[in-house]
Amino acid sequence: MYRPLPQKKDKHRVNEKIDARKVRLVGDSSIENGIYSIQEALQFSRNRELDLVEINPKLNPPVCKILDYKKFLYEQKKRKKQFKAKQIKVNTKEIRFGPQIGDHDGRVKIKSAEKFLMRGDKVKVFVFFKGRSIVYKDQGKIKLLKFAEEIEEYGKVEQMPVMEGKRMYMILAPKKF
Repeated sequence: MYRPLPQKKDKHRVNEKIDARKVRLVGDSSIENGIYSIQEALQFSRNRELDLVEINPKLNPPVCKILDYKKFLYEQKKRKKQFKAKQIKVNTKEIRFGPQIGDHDGRVKIKSAEKFLMRGDKVKVFVFFKGRSIVYKDQGKIKLLKFAEEIEEYGKVEQMPVMEGKRMYMILAPKKF
């Protein structure tokens, strides 16, 4: 069965698609900002060979600008792309160990946490309790706090140890260098 492709709906109403009788013109230095009839506003835009674009349709009368619509869309897209590029994505890495972890194994875990923090990632450190080891909750908390103390040069504690089910976790965030 044939289905037609959905039509792209423009974000803004342009020129004759504006259905208000009066509009508020803003932004053009050659025309005084104010309220004009739609015919006058369209005439101003045609004289400059530009488009009348409805910027804010929710106000009464709607706010419109005279500008090159294609260029306006291009600049919006470019601004959005720049904003997205400036955002920093923070990954969260997980490190887990038991309440009876040995010293050497603990140092290995600390080294990998340092590496993650230096890269700018957050680290979620787990102490998992299997079977009867749940009675060592205080020992697990001590291990997490010692872990935080060892790694204090590279990261700071964002969330203190919290018990969740059969595991206790703590979140470390990288320090700004």
